[in-house]
Amino acid sequence: MAARLTLQEVNLRFGGISVLQDVGFTVEPGQIFGLVGPNGAGKTSLFNCISGHYRPSSGSITIDGEEMLGSNPASLARRGLARTFQHPALQLNSTVLENVLLGAHTRLPGGPLEWSIRAPRTRRTERELRAEALTLLERTGLDWAAGLPADELSHGLHKGIELCRALLSRPQLLLLDEPAAGLPHSEVEQLIQTVRDIRDHDDITVVIVEHHMGLIAALTDRVVVLDHGSKLMEGTAAEAQSDPRVIEAYIGKDAVDDVA
Repeated sequence: MAARLTLQEVNLRFGGISVLQDVGFTVEPGQIFGLVGPNGAGKTSLFNCISGHYRPSSGSITIDGEEMLGSNPASLARRGLARTFQHPALQLNSTVLENVLLGAHTRLPGGPLEWSIRAPRTRRTERELRAEALTLLERTGLDWAAGLPADELSHGLHKGIELCRALLSRPQLLLLDEPAAGLPHSEVEQLIQTVRDIRDHDDITVVIVEHHMGLIAALTDRVVVLDHGSKLMEGTAAEAQSDPRVIEAYIGKDAVDDVA
């Protein structure tokens, strides 16, 4: 079931430097929610707070009302959160299928002892996960590459592998960090369709950090615009694109070509 994500007065400081100031918003279950802003606005830092890679200085981050502030990434993964990164971290010498299967670590029953002796329950689950991973690769058009080493594929296809890996964990909340970065137009169109499919058929809440305003406009239900670590506005992508504050802070600088 898709999760509700709520942030309240999230602050992040590194020494005497304030990175995020009183950021708050709610992402409703099943929404595709965009987090946008110019370079240095604090988008990735906020993602790192939500995913447990940074611990905020103060504030509240809840998933379905359960406080997650200070939880580590492993605990959040067990709670149903999955994340992709701007630069995919893959095992390049392993096959595409093996990389996707790494996303299933939270779904294996038992523990290290049961896994090491290859108990019947472990073997059965591994077969089921392998079939599910192949289905995900087929859905994203990557089934042809399942047996290839990851280092033989392009950067854009690496992003597809990482997305499949995240989905194999069966998340309730999926964070996508600049999924369109470096992709040609044709692959951006495919990405838009894939994310729509995820929302419509997998019952997942999706939060996207992205510079590509065309993708944000095509996909999101709502957006939050950050500027210098603070929330500038919240609304639809169309409202953001017409907001004078956003035009000054972001649209008029980095995204003119994307919006045109």
